[in-house]
Amino acid sequence: MTLSIILLLFVSGFLSGAVNAIAGGGTFLTFGALTLAGLPPISANATSSIVQFPGYITSTLAYKGELLKRWRSAVALTIVSALGGLGGALILLALDNPSFRAMVPWLLAAATAIFAAGPLLKPKASQERSSSSPASLIGQFLTSIYGGFFGAGMGIMMLAVLGLTTGGSYHHMNALKNLLATVIAAVAIVVFVSGGVVGWAQALVMIPAVAAGGYAGVWLARRVPQTVMRVLVICVGIALTIYYFVTG
Repeated sequence: MTLSIILLLFVSGFLSGAVNAIAGGGTFLTFGALTLAGLPPISANATSSIVQFPGYITSTLAYKGELLKRWRSAVALTIVSALGGLGGALILLALDNPSFRAMVPWLLAAATAIFAAGPLLKPKASQERSSSSPASLIGQFLTSIYGGFFGAGMGIMMLAVLGLTTGGSYHHMNALKNLLATVIAAVAIVVFVSGGVVGWAQALVMIPAVAAGGYAGVWLARRVPQTVMRVLVICVGIALTIYYFVTG
C-alpha cells in the first residue's frame, strides 16, 4: 500500500467511527474507501464488516443492563439472526466479483434511500409485544440475510422491523438492534475469513482509526448537529452510487 492509500483508509475509518457515533452510516465510508484502495467488491464488503465489528460490540455492552432485563426475549431473535447472517454471507461468497459489482450500485442506492428515510422509520415507543411472533422472526430473518450479504443501512432496517413487530421502548429496541447486529456481523465474519476474502492489511489500518473516530464522535456529538452528519453520509452514499453506476 502506498502512503496515500494508507492515509485514505485511516481518514475514512476515523470518519466512519465518528459518524457511526453520531448518526450511523459509517459503512458507506469504509466500503467506498476500500474499493477505491483497489480491493475487489466482495473483499471490500467483507473487510468493511470486520472494521465495523468492534463498534457493534461496544454498542452492545453499553446496553448490557437493558439486555439483561429482557434476555429471554432476545434468544429467538438471536438464533434467526445467526441463521440469516450465515445465509447472506454464503450467498455473497457464492457470487463472483463481476456479479456482485453489478449489484453494488443498486444496493448502495437502496441503502442510501433507507438511511435518508431513517428519521421517518425510527420507531416510537409502544407496548411491547412477543419477540418470538412469526412476524418478528420472519422480519428479522430477512433483515439478517441482507445484513450478512451487504450490511449498509442494516441498523435502520432492523429498528424499523423491531418497531413494527416487537414494540417496547426505543432503548429496548436499540439494545436488541445492537445485539443482533453483533451476531449477524460475527457469523458473517467467520464465513468471510474462512473464504479468504478479507483484506487484512487494509483492516489493520482502519480498525484503530474507527476506534479513534468513535471516541471522537462522542465529543463531536455534543457540538455538531446530527442533521449535518446525516447529510454528509447521504451525500457520500449518493456519490458512491453515481460512481458505481457510471463506472459499471
